[in-house]
Amino acid sequence: MRIQFDETNLLASMVGDAHGVTPAEWKAQLKRAPEVVAGLHALVDKGEVGFPHLPFQKETARAILEYARKVRGDYDTICLLGMGGSALGAWALDCALRGPHPVQKAFSTRHPRLVVLDNVDPALVGSALETMNPKKTIVLAITKQGTTAETLACLLIVREWLGKRARRATVAVTTPGRGDLHALAERERWPVFPIPPNVGGRFSVLSAVGLLPAALMGLHIGKLLKGAREMIATCWRDDPERNPALRAALLHHLIWVAKKKSIHVAFPYSNRLWGTAFWFRQLWAESLGKAKTRKGEIVYIGQTPVAALGVTDQHSQVQLYVDGPNDKVFTFWAVAKHPDEGRIPKTKLGLEAFDYLAGRKLAELLEAERLATAAALTEAGRPNGTFTLDRLDEEHLGAFLQLLEFETAFLAELLDINAFDQLGVELGKLFTYGLMGRPGFQPYRERFEQWQQRRSRAR
Repeated sequence: MRIQFDETNLLASMVGDAHGVTPAEWKAQLKRAPEVVAGLHALVDKGEVGFPHLPFQKETARAILEYARKVRGDYDTICLLGMGGSALGAWALDCALRGPHPVQKAFSTRHPRLVVLDNVDPALVGSALETMNPKKTIVLAITKQGTTAETLACLLIVREWLGKRARRATVAVTTPGRGDLHALAERERWPVFPIPPNVGGRFSVLSAVGLLPAALMGLHIGKLLKGAREMIATCWRDDPERNPALRAALLHHLIWVAKKKSIHVAFPYSNRLWGTAFWFRQLWAESLGKAKTRKGEIVYIGQTPVAALGVTDQHSQVQLYVDGPNDKVFTFWAVAKHPDEGRIPKTKLGLEAFDYLAGRKLAELLEAERLATAAALTEAGRPNGTFTLDRLDEEHLGAFLQLLEFETAFLAELLDINAFDQLGVELGKLFTYGLMGRPGFQPYRERFEQWQQRRSRAR
């Protein structure tokens, strides 16, 4: 398993002192490396942060595999009900390891498909129900708190749609003993798989949140966890030369704060990593967008994550990236070895625009496009770096997901913010409960009505 980080195009020698990291800045930053690792380690040791423990939870993995073996062949569709981190991790695993959507091979009991209901748009839910067979669908309801309105609303609809099969075709993934999802699961005798209390949704992909759907899809979760465990050993090193997550965090912190790059573009050159880019977008946004430091100082800090797909978005976004505001940093995600390189026929047509491609490979063209984009950005003074996965399999993906989680947590240490809360999300949830009439949330309905009145006066 091999994942490399190339920071060359983040350096001042490539993009200029105003936009890249200078030798003096890097020398000073290196002194912070040990304290950054120690800071995160202290949170883990105190039990406040649990994501680095997930790849070592053998009992959970064993229980998931036993359940997957028990129900194998009974379903051709996995319907996942969840929001944010409760859904994005499974989608990332599915795209990366079984093929990008919507071009996966035809689904069957041997190749079940994943249908994700991560929205309450009636068009999405209604269309999903029309495409699924209730006799061949297994339903996963995933919410850490067990109270997420969107997930529970979809569950009520899908439960009725399943009819009598709901009792044996529904699984809950939630925090044990907390929330009404767990209470309903106990009442209806659904299997329940745990989400550890000290693991937030965006860091939960290697818990039952991601591993259960992965096992039901037929992925090798043991290899996912093995890759993650190997990366964890690397990520606890305090030498940035031997720890790509730490090196990337130190460099991205300088590019963000010292060079004022307020937008981070994740740029996978692989359709199979497209789902991972959306998973990363939540990880980066919720973990690093904060109003206050740990000391209570108001900072309103955050770096906006953007997902771009190579080569598709070379033709839709790179004009802005090269000629527009120089307020972005780019991180390419590359795959060194593709299982199918996509040979282009050798036949020549006597037409220049065709003939130079004859006998080449799509993987060759894809890599040339990535290098060309990196060169164009660098020539325009736009800092960029590259993560390269030797190949895209369970071990490499498990390691890469773990690396990105560690990088995010290290960056929070550098910023002195809490990467593991999301207070900005909570008020919207409370307003929703009030508007929908949930008992105990009337004050939020009244507060919302006051906001409406202010809007009326402002017109």
